[in-house]
Amino acid sequence: MNTHIPFESRWLTLAASLTLVAGLSACAGMSRQDQNTAIGAGVGAVGGAVLTDGSALGTLGGAAIGGVIGNQIETDEERYRRNRR
Repeated sequence: MNTHIPFESRWLTLAASLTLVAGLSACAGMSRQDQNTAIGAGVGAVGGAVLTDGSALGTLGGAAIGGVIGNQIETDEERYRRNRR
């Protein structure tokens, strides 16, 4: 049984892990609405890519639509605070 991982695969895994950590730490200073926008754009991009078999236009369109929807999401706590003003 060969359990050796190719050298290129290890670098790809390391690069993906570092990108994930950097991306998550970048959200630390964002407002909740900004976080929702970023999450919506990410989910929309993945959804657009899946639905269009990786088309760049589908990915960008999904990211745009997901970002708009994520921007408009309001939690119960935010709605409560807005109504108390």
